[in-house]
Amino acid sequence: GGIFEELFGNSRRRGKTSNNRGSDLRYDLQITLEDAAMGTVKELELAKPITCKKCKGSGSSSGSGTTSCNTCDGHGQVISSRGFFQVQQACPDCGGTGKIIKDPCTGCGGEGRSEELTRIKLKVPAGIAHGSRIRSSGNGEAGLRGGPSGDLYVVIHIREHDIFERDDNDLYCEVPVPFTVAALGGELEVPTLEGKASIKIPAGTQNSTVFRLRNRGVQFLNSSQRGDLHVQLQVEIPIKLNKDQKELLNQFANSIGTRNSPIRESFFEKAKRFFK
Repeated sequence: GGIFEELFGNSRRRGKTSNNRGSDLRYDLQITLEDAAMGTVKELELAKPITCKKCKGSGSSSGSGTTSCNTCDGHGQVISSRGFFQVQQACPDCGGTGKIIKDPCTGCGGEGRSEELTRIKLKVPAGIAHGSRIRSSGNGEAGLRGGPSGDLYVVIHIREHDIFERDDNDLYCEVPVPFTVAALGGELEVPTLEGKASIKIPAGTQNSTVFRLRNRGVQFLNSSQRGDLHVQLQVEIPIKLNKDQKELLNQFANSIGTRNSPIRESFFEKAKRFFK
């Protein structure tokens, strides 16, 4: 029982803290990585029992009130025998309230609440993680006959991003770079959550080199600090070369020696013993 049964079992039973208290509800909310990183406000739409507008939650058409339930003598609980055992349970006539409505409201049948489509604004804080729960107090089901409302628990689901992967508050992405820029150096535009940023590529940058852009990641929860963005370069080799381009590349290949390829030179020095 308790909140976990109410929340994850989608139970509509009344909570145990009060016979008249409305049930807690669960709502699954899909958001983008940008929303999670920067924070946002979402409008939720859900159908749920709300306080009856006709009787204002009293459950009575005339407002004449209630009388004590004769079945349970106003206790809200009845005891039934099952073999050798006695079981206490909510009274079937008064629903566990201990009271009977004299003239039930025609709008809600005496419950004091009726189901209606409701819109709720929810603030999603920056830095929230996938699977986190946000409690919206009093936005669950309305209570029976004026009882307190339950709470709404919103479970956050962050959609996968086309470019970025998140690890805690850091972001990671792979960016292609022309092999000429990697060899000669230059400026390269890279994506960030806010838009484009420019990084300097030193001449001779190797494939899979990682650049760190500080404070371009996800904001820490309840803090102004941010994580970092890690950009891994993928040196792109051109394809579908024409005859002239191939000739130029061959000339280039013939013009360089091992000193221009330190990684290759180091590898073959280590691998010499395998070729003996």
